Amino acid sequence: MPATTALRRTLAVMAALPLLTLAACGYGSEAKDDDTSQVAAGAEKIDGLDSVRIGYFGNITHATALVGNQKGFFQKELGATEAKYAVFNAGPSEIEALNAGSIDIGWIGPSPAINGYTKSGGKNLRIIGGSASGGVKLVVNPDKIKSLKDVKGKRIATPQHGNTQDVAFLNWVAEQGWKVDAQSGKGDVTVVRSDNKVTPDAYKAGSIDGAWVPEPTASKLVAEGGKVLLDEADLWPDKKFVITNIIVSQKFLKEHPKAVEAVLKASVETNKWIKANPDEAKAAANKQLESDSGKALPADVLDPAWKSIQLTDDPLAATLDAQAEHAVKAGLLQEPNLNGIYDLTLLNKVLKAAGEPEVDDAGLGAK
Repeated sequence: MPATTALRRTLAVMAALPLLTLAACGYGSEAKDDDTSQVAAGAEKIDGLDSVRIGYFGNITHATALVGNQKGFFQKELGATEAKYAVFNAGPSEIEALNAGSIDIGWIGPSPAINGYTKSGGKNLRIIGGSASGGVKLVVNPDKIKSLKDVKGKRIATPQHGNTQDVAFLNWVAEQGWKVDAQSGKGDVTVVRSDNKVTPDAYKAGSIDGAWVPEPTASKLVAEGGKVLLDEADLWPDKKFVITNIIVSQKFLKEHPKAVEAVLKASVETNKWIKANPDEAKAAANKQLESDSGKALPADVLDPAWKSIQLTDDPLAATLDAQAEHAVKAGLLQEPNLNGIYDLTLLNKVLKAAGEPEVDDAGLGAK
């Protein structure tokens, strides 16, 4: 069956799930405003805008946004149009902010992007670019779990019911031939839905035996004595799968394409700079995390978390398709119509100008 057909047939329970259940890797629902950007003297406004409001998570998987903010890449491209930032702890709150017009563009995981799109009947957002791949691991207590087969009968945490990692773990469990009720989490493995910020404490207390989680939670568990039993990247072709997308309000995209193009150009330039300056970029990301949350990550968490993330301008649309199919197989999703969820026109324009190859929307582009 073609991937695009599978995707269209694969995902509409997402619309049936509460929006809150589909945070990609969120740590709550509060947003923190960061209004510290400086506009260069003599610069001109883009599209006559005073500001562009950008949302992201305080998470290593949102490294492009963290570094782009910290090093001023977004502000440079926006000129006299001020880059304003809002830091979110969960996907649902970012979608709500986009719907309310509180932000214009956001970095976000695949599940809340899909859910937001389907719940609005395809009218609120577009995915306009990629940002990150990977950074998800199954970390276990090595005293209780020594091999993959030992996961059976154990208590494994995922961030939220129906979220991106929950879907991935349920799909993996099914591939082992084990049975788990997707709603209750009970079965041959007990799935414990646990907020990422409390999962390390649950692990230390012994109430879970492991967790299928994104960075930096995975590395926090390793710092507590956990062992990486499986890197999700190993389950994907070319070891690539989408973990962070860039979305925009359809209204903002239609009315201010030059501003959107400027942000995408800054994103591409940020990713290029990060790859050329990995150590400086890692320090910049951590500095922005400290500014946003009041606490930097320690080296034993930051270093392995940083290594596990692959930054990419490509939204890896075909892997979004596969993630959707996994969710349907797990009984978490119905069949949403995702036609038009992508508009990669401006990204491909930016990539072409930079001498980079264009990226594909897996047949789900806006017409």
